[in-house]
Amino acid sequence: MEDLTHVATYSFDLFGLHLTVNSATLINTWIVMVVIIGLSLLATRRIEKLPGPAQRLAEVYVASMDKLTRETLETTSRSYVPLVATTFLFLLLCNWIGIVPGLEEPTKDLNTPLSLGIMGFFLTHTAAIRAKGIVAYLKDYCHPFFIMAPLNVVGELAKVVSISFRLFGNILGGAIIITVVSHMLYSLLLPPFLYVFFALFVGTIQAFVFTMLTITYIAVATK
Repeated sequence: MEDLTHVATYSFDLFGLHLTVNSATLINTWIVMVVIIGLSLLATRRIEKLPGPAQRLAEVYVASMDKLTRETLETTSRSYVPLVATTFLFLLLCNWIGIVPGLEEPTKDLNTPLSLGIMGFFLTHTAAIRAKGIVAYLKDYCHPFFIMAPLNVVGELAKVVSISFRLFGNILGGAIIITVVSHMLYSLLLPPFLYVFFALFVGTIQAFVFTMLTITYIAVATK
């Protein structure tokens, strides 16, 4: 059962700070990014009026993300489409990569979903300030009474914890179940089914939920 506790780390010093990095998370994250870049280049290297299979698939995906974003944000602006499309694809591949033998899901490490949650937090509040102005933005924290301001601030910070730990908990929980069952059944029959279920089904759902919550937070903050 060492799979549940073993974490491969790499330590180094940078500007006087001693840093420790989860090697598996770092490597697998870079693999996902390389795959995304490769897919993007494959889909756009020859853009034609009569698209090939790769371009057609990319166009369907981008159009779906465009529709989803504009319906959620209730705007004709497409400025958030790249963020939404990239976030969903990145999380989807991060959740799926565990199917490949020897690779692990970067989202199984809290640092990955937490960093994305923090990014969404800053994007949300930047968008709110741009849409409302700094004065109206600060007044929202005093709604309905000024004494509620501290609770409203805590509520906004809690969104980061909620969205991050939801993704982290589901992916890590799935990995733990697969590991435990695999040791109990000696990797026969059921574990392959669990890999497919947790990676493809649960992984897809969690990637979609995280993405939807991010753009929903932006939509609520800008109204």
